[in-house]
Amino acid sequence: MIMLAEQVAQELNEAIENDQLVLPTLPEVALRVREAAEDPDVTSADMGKLIGNDTALTARIIKVVNSPLLRISNEITDLHTAINRLGINYTCNLAIGLAMEQMFQATTDAVDHKMREVWAKSTEIAGISYVLCKHFTRLSPDQAALAGLVHQIGVLPILTYAEEHSSLLANSLTLDRVIEEIHPKIGKRILKAWDFQESIVNVPQDYLDFERNTPKVDYADIVQVAYLQSLSGTEHPLTKMDWTPIASFRKLGLDPSTDIKADEDLGEALEQSKHFLQ
Repeated sequence: MIMLAEQVAQELNEAIENDQLVLPTLPEVALRVREAAEDPDVTSADMGKLIGNDTALTARIIKVVNSPLLRISNEITDLHTAINRLGINYTCNLAIGLAMEQMFQATTDAVDHKMREVWAKSTEIAGISYVLCKHFTRLSPDQAALAGLVHQIGVLPILTYAEEHSSLLANSLTLDRVIEEIHPKIGKRILKAWDFQESIVNVPQDYLDFERNTPKVDYADIVQVAYLQSLSGTEHPLTKMDWTPIASFRKLGLDPSTDIKADEDLGEALEQSKHFLQ
């Protein structure tokens, strides 16, 4: 098992270094939305026309804007009002994130199951990141949510590779080992190819670096804490690690030993975050 994992990891690493690994492309609607958002003269009506062509994405955005986490007093039923309420940049990040879901699909049942599992985990981390960012930093919550959504984007090419190599699918532990070792490097490569901001490009590699200590809190810090908090109450090996020296907790002003779910207001927000992007 270990030999196979090391062999596959080596093959993928060589493919990355030689630019031979086929990276996923951002969905067309996400590209168009981002391009529009970069235009200083774009209006919410322009953005509405662009997103409105995708009925599924429109429905998802309206559902998110009405979620308890955003605390909208009156129900919003149309896209134009939703965009006005969220703003152009917020809508852009939300649309990009939601459009990415269509990438997490496969032709084989085993890989499709794994992709859906990764997407579900990504939306969970995105929701927690949103809450942490809003309550403990001055950074942008929608950017934090996007960072959470893409923290495991590097898994996609690995699962695509697995579809073509049945031996890798035969043992889930082997596949998990390969994913754990390779996905951060691939994730960074993908986000760089997609021209994401550097503060998000670095998230796939940095969120698992528990010794990093930047001068100011950043999105990698938020995703790191969100990821660790998502493991609370599980048997994951990282729950056995001492979180006290991890700088990201300190930068957010959180005691690593505190169960943030136990806080009345924060616990309610975290519970709401589970359904934020699903």
